[in-house]
Amino acid sequence: MYKTSRTLPALFVGLFLAGAAFANEPVERTDTTTLWFESWGSLSNATLVVSGPDGFVTNILAEKGSPKFYLRDAAPVTDGVYRYELTAATTEKIKLRNQLNNGRGENQKDEIAKPFQMGGSFVVSRGVITKQEDIVEE
Repeated sequence: MYKTSRTLPALFVGLFLAGAAFANEPVERTDTTTLWFESWGSLSNATLVVSGPDGFVTNILAEKGSPKFYLRDAAPVTDGVYRYELTAATTEKIKLRNQLNNGRGENQKDEIAKPFQMGGSFVVSRGVITKQEDIVEE
């Protein structure tokens, strides 16, 4: 027989912690000319790669915080679907499983910044960033 008095609180704590970790994820924001990310604690060494129609590709770097993409960087602007990938280091540290002798002696580290990655897309229509419409097939 299961003891619900111990199982249920543990389940709720686990779900709360999972939700708390999810709440720290950056949130994609756009207006008519800019793509950026909000609700992030600390982000460093971030790279935002944006690709679009006609072979357009750009890399935006930010040592601290999150990078921003301005539509004017894609000039001349081509309507279509643009894709992005955001990669960065977080302030959270993770232990290295396989330490190699990197020649740093006593300065060698046994942990690194936890990496973060997310991707998505947005649509440019008539020269401005628009909301993506969900396409429903009938």
